[in-house]
Amino acid sequence: MIFHGYWRSSATNRVRIALHLKGLAHTYQAVDLVAEGGGQYSPAFLQLNPEGRVPAVEVGGEVLTQSSAILEWLEDTYPTPALLPADAFGRARVRALAQLLVADVQPLQNLSVTNYLRDTLQLEPAAIKAWLVHWISRGMAAFEAQLARESATGRFCHGDTPTLADVCLVPQCYACRRFGVDVAQYPTIARIEAACLALPAFQLAAPERQSDAPG
Repeated sequence: MIFHGYWRSSATNRVRIALHLKGLAHTYQAVDLVAEGGGQYSPAFLQLNPEGRVPAVEVGGEVLTQSSAILEWLEDTYPTPALLPADAFGRARVRALAQLLVADVQPLQNLSVTNYLRDTLQLEPAAIKAWLVHWISRGMAAFEAQLARESATGRFCHGDTPTLADVCLVPQCYACRRFGVDVAQYPTIARIEAACLALPAFQLAAPERQSDAPG
């Protein structure tokens, strides 16, 4: 299994956490999203993923893209330890929590979006930061409200073992701090993040521990 990603990418980090939780051996191939216009736009990488985004996983002569699809494939192919609950309602709840972050929050903080705001719309850095803080805060507040009101929330987002919701939450908390959103204002999220970061799999997946992270 060859795993293409970037150390600071939230989408990459989701898959990296899942690989460590499931104890799956893989070869990491770094794709620098910043240097020389972005390695994701190189001809070689575009052959893997024409969209020019990470992560991408090569396995058995096939290529998987989109972090949510990769996570679902990992769960289907390597079901132990499970990252989705056994019951249908629980699986739907976990997927909904994950998608709140994956589909509604993270795309608005993507490098491609902020580059467009800067280069095409010519927004000043303060305006771009305001954009990021607004949309990230809005999504995190909704996530916090979901967790706080539902009895299925336990030590982790759903019950007392990590699920795909936690796999998606921890990278978003990292992004919050990067963009100036204080995670402490969301007490349930902060508690769950701390529980996740106490686990070796989440520690090994931390962006700053990756081979392509700046020294």
